[in-house]
Amino acid sequence: MKKRWNHKTATALITLILCLILGISLTAILYPSSGGTDCVADIYQEGELLASLPLDGFDAPYRFTVTGTNGCVNELEIRSGSIGMVSADCPDKLCVHQGFIDRPGLPIVCLPNRLVIQLRKADSEEIDVIAR
Repeated sequence: MKKRWNHKTATALITLILCLILGISLTAILYPSSGGTDCVADIYQEGELLASLPLDGFDAPYRFTVTGTNGCVNELEIRSGSIGMVSADCPDKLCVHQGFIDRPGLPIVCLPNRLVIQLRKADSEEIDVIAR
């Protein structure tokens, strides 16, 4: 006589499989296989590339200011292998609260000041298109 799966067993098995898939996905997103030490930061303002700066080779933090056409001011800092926005004159300062980034994938965006910092691998010549 064959034993059938009851409702509780099937639900527990499906829940376990979904939790495993979710855990593997989050691990792949949060901890990618390669670090960002060989990255280049592409800095865009109003859709135009302002600068491409390598993130390696900085012994001490390097700060610089980007001023926009409407008088907006953002202060950026490069540390060894990472870049972040340390101050901005936008009202919500979400770009500052995002912190420093050290690998490609998630850019820093200041919408009021139309500034985007996007990382790419140093050996990659590919530049993503930014909508105006």
